[in-house]
Amino acid sequence: MASDGKQLIHVRFAPDGTVTEIQERPEGLDAQQWFAKLSNTAGSSFQSLSGGRGLFRLAPDEVAALKATAQQ
Repeated sequence: MASDGKQLIHVRFAPDGTVTEIQERPEGLDAQQWFAKLSNTAGSSFQSLSGGRGLFRLAPDEVAALKATAQQ
């Protein structure tokens, strides 16, 4: 968890832009599907980093809500 109380969800990308790893992924979704869900609902909280990496900064309750709706 970040010092501002936000939860960090780290993402790793392949050279072709597909998602290879992402944290907090709900059961039943692959890495690319979870990234798409986060991007569509919380894209403004995404920060791209060097080396094919990025992260989402979300409040823990936001993460819980997104995980719950991803299961539906």
